[in-house]
Amino acid sequence: MQNYRQLFDLSGKTAVVLGAASGIGQASAHALGALGAHVVCADRDADGAKSTAEQITQSGTGSAEWRSTDAASGADIAALAAHTLAVRGRIDVAVATPALNIRKLIVDYTDEEFDQVVNLNLKGAFHFMRRFGAPMMKQGSGSLILCSSMRAVTIEPGLGIYAATKAGIAQMVKGFASEVGSYGVRVNAVMPSIIETRLTAPLKERPAIYDTYAAHTVFNRWGQPSEVGSAVAFLASDAASYITGSSLSVDGGWTAIDGPPTGLTATRPSV
Repeated sequence: MQNYRQLFDLSGKTAVVLGAASGIGQASAHALGALGAHVVCADRDADGAKSTAEQITQSGTGSAEWRSTDAASGADIAALAAHTLAVRGRIDVAVATPALNIRKLIVDYTDEEFDQVVNLNLKGAFHFMRRFGAPMMKQGSGSLILCSSMRAVTIEPGLGIYAATKAGIAQMVKGFASEVGSYGVRVNAVMPSIIETRLTAPLKERPAIYDTYAAHTVFNRWGQPSEVGSAVAFLASDAASYITGSSLSVDGGWTAIDGPPTGLTATRPSV
């Protein structure tokens, strides 16, 4: 009989989380560490990465270290992969979550702003897949997890460039999954909706927008980073051994319905 509890166990695994200083990346690092992995916490915010690593180590369930890494730098990402391989000998899980959104109409975007968003969100994902996918192919196993967004499939004014990068990540995930599957490597993405993170903090400060966005979900609330981190941990584990090339929606039902839920309300069944 299959030991289902063991499928989620990451003991002895080495995981790298780029973006581990805060938000979804930090929650992902905590989740992987809680399941027993040794987590390399990487972020441009070195103090934040160090803090996350210390929290994991102090929890007693996992072990961790930290590295200063700019997710928009191909050289930094290559150095992160090389360091992890030199110290740990292999990379079992690699997660990348950093993203930038400049909320503007496309006609108002400057070339510099376009490059900023694309270089971090899309080109950074490309560098990450390439640098961490290659050693996983060589060792014959591994799980790569990227962060897309519900904006890959649904849009509003001012998010066109950001959404294009997130749709691009979803397609790169499919493409890379098709290329590395025969080597035993899985490639997936999580696709969150409105999560309370540093990136969305400006929206949270505007109650009308905060409440409107909450109403787009079937739960009438924003999500927490831990709810995405747990999905990342699932995709990292052997419990997801037959899942690749997918973007897992963690969106509170946002993309399942056409606008805020209104009209008929289900009555609670009597027992």
